[in-house]
Amino acid sequence: MTNINRRAFLGKAALAGGALALTQLPQQLLAAAKAEHMPVGFQTFPVRDKLGKDFSGTLKSFAGMGYSLTEMCYPADYAQIGYGFLKDTKPADIKKTIEDAGLKCPSSHFGTASLKPEKIDATIEWAKAMGLTQMICSTFWLPKTATLKDYADNAENLNKAAEKIKAAGMQAGFHNHDFEFHELEGKLIYDELMAHFDPKLVKMQFQTEVINLGYKAADYFRKYPGRFISSHLSDWTADKKEVAIGKGVIDWKDFFKAAKAGGVKNIFVEMETSPENMATSATYIKSL
Repeated sequence: MTNINRRAFLGKAALAGGALALTQLPQQLLAAAKAEHMPVGFQTFPVRDKLGKDFSGTLKSFAGMGYSLTEMCYPADYAQIGYGFLKDTKPADIKKTIEDAGLKCPSSHFGTASLKPEKIDATIEWAKAMGLTQMICSTFWLPKTATLKDYADNAENLNKAAEKIKAAGMQAGFHNHDFEFHELEGKLIYDELMAHFDPKLVKMQFQTEVINLGYKAADYFRKYPGRFISSHLSDWTADKKEVAIGKGVIDWKDFFKAAKAGGVKNIFVEMETSPENMATSATYIKSL
């Protein structure tokens, strides 16, 4: 989320049409500069209970903190864990409520069941009605007894679903949790998944919480350039306590610099924390 400095800004102006005074910059240049700022979003899962009590009001409260994007969870998959209040709501109505609150929703999480061949068409129909551009598998939720072949087989299944998602004009993605950052059969599960996902079909959504296991998002953005679509942001102290973005151990300037190489388009703050910390996080991210 690097702001354009004065020299870079003037350089863009010169390329567009010569040396213009800042007060005379054409509107298209100002729009281009604004477009380079990555909008700040939040994942709805940590506040699902509040959403259930006051969907519109809770969304508006986040817009008031400075958030402009939100990421949903597919009600059909998450009905038993907080999203049942939306199960019978038309996606167009959900979309309208979100937009009326001053937010946009480009992305949603989906369970593996809804991405299987027998359900994928209905899932895509919901996503399109929501106006999504990204459909993220929220992980495979494999048991501890799973083998690397199990992960490889699930990766291939997601590749097949991603073909249909791409044909529908959207991008498929995969969200990691901490268990993908453990070794299995002498190999890191995350790296094995990267080897099996089709990079043209499945992009990654990196969860920064794995800093607690010693893994930095920036390192993976550089290791796999262009393989990412978004990221879930949270910050942590050295003793693994969650804090507002900018108050922990993560180097956020390096994160956003590397995110460009990684291909990250969206960021979603996801923290089990107070409204004050969510507001502080949005302000900090915008200051970088």
